[in-house]
Amino acid sequence: MPNASMAPAVPGVSSSAHADDEGRIRVQLVARDQVDISSEISAKIASMPFRDGDAFRAGQTLVSLDCSLYAAQLHKAQAEADAAVQLKRVNDRLSQLHSIGEIEVQQAAAKAKASAAEVAYMQATVRKCSIAAPFDGRVVKRSASAQQFAEPGKALLTIVDTGRLELKMIVPSKWLAWLKPGHALTVDVDEVGKRYPATVARIGARVDPVTQTVDVTAALSAHTPELLPGMSGWARFAAPDH
Repeated sequence: MPNASMAPAVPGVSSSAHADDEGRIRVQLVARDQVDISSEISAKIASMPFRDGDAFRAGQTLVSLDCSLYAAQLHKAQAEADAAVQLKRVNDRLSQLHSIGEIEVQQAAAKAKASAAEVAYMQATVRKCSIAAPFDGRVVKRSASAQQFAEPGKALLTIVDTGRLELKMIVPSKWLAWLKPGHALTVDVDEVGKRYPATVARIGARVDPVTQTVDVTAALSAHTPELLPGMSGWARFAAPDH
């Protein structure tokens, strides 16, 4: 633990299961988001470059699928759409010359629309062949490997957002008299032996009537790449203004 002097004790705090004699509160670091990454289509996994514990940046490819079949279907749909457009143009020209019936013109137009819709569908499918990271984070668990077959909805990776860690704690409900969102605090993290500034982000919607406590969530004030979800420590609140 750092040897720097601590903030003044917060009034109205007694020793309990949640606050010690110095007014400190036990806290745990949690990730704002933990996501199971799965495929939306059925395909063989071409590559999964990240393993358990690996860090990644938002936008990096987490999973690549072998979509050669879908790509071929897209090329076919594009060719058919091009042909349908050409046919529609010819029929429109013939209609102007009164050399073709209205039914043929309408059928050509409908086929062109259907072909364009098929191209859009296949383009959307092919875009699903690559799964990008939605945020900066790390891999918690890898549940599949390259060359395995991905099924829609089946988890391939579990990832956690390490860029936006939050602090979860339980404080005495009497603190609500002065504790508000934006209130400053410091956190001593056990695992790294460092102190970090933070502010209260949210206060729980209800007080536990048995323990007379309320949930509080705080946000770290600085970028902290060395911290991980699951770490814990002690929070010390700045003295309330009077």
